[in-house]
Amino acid sequence: MTGRNLHIKSNLFMQALRIGPAQREEEKHREFVEHIIDFLEIQAFRKTPVGQLPYGLQKRVDLGRALAMEPKVLLLDEPMAGMNMEEKQDMCRFILDVNEEFGTTIVLIEHDMGVVMDISDRVVVLDYGKKIGDGTPEEVRNNEDVISAYLGTSH
Repeated sequence: MTGRNLHIKSNLFMQALRIGPAQREEEKHREFVEHIIDFLEIQAFRKTPVGQLPYGLQKRVDLGRALAMEPKVLLLDEPMAGMNMEEKQDMCRFILDVNEEFGTTIVLIEHDMGVVMDISDRVVVLDYGKKIGDGTPEEVRNNEDVISAYLGTSH
């Protein structure tokens, strides 16, 4: 529910007493949050403090908080850093599904090029802040500047 605070319209007094419109509003927000919990498959962990969850699940809860705000664009800065392979695969699936389920545009900053190439529609490659590649994953994969920057040049 933390991510829903910006959407709550009733005043603090009405919320504290849970009367009339405040109660109906809270029920509506809880329904949306339940949808996110189901979507991210974290029902079994709802009563566990986030700090006690495994790292991959903590990241999934973070994604849920962000989704609760109903963003049109979601910027994810290295969401898979520190995850094992299984956690990365799960997160990739959720990122792809977020776009489909919620219509949210995802801007992903990630250093794992395998992940980037697998889940992206469009890739922009930066080398020390300079754009050296831009296009579909296939176009970027075949871009001479990108190949040179990542593999070096052979002389």
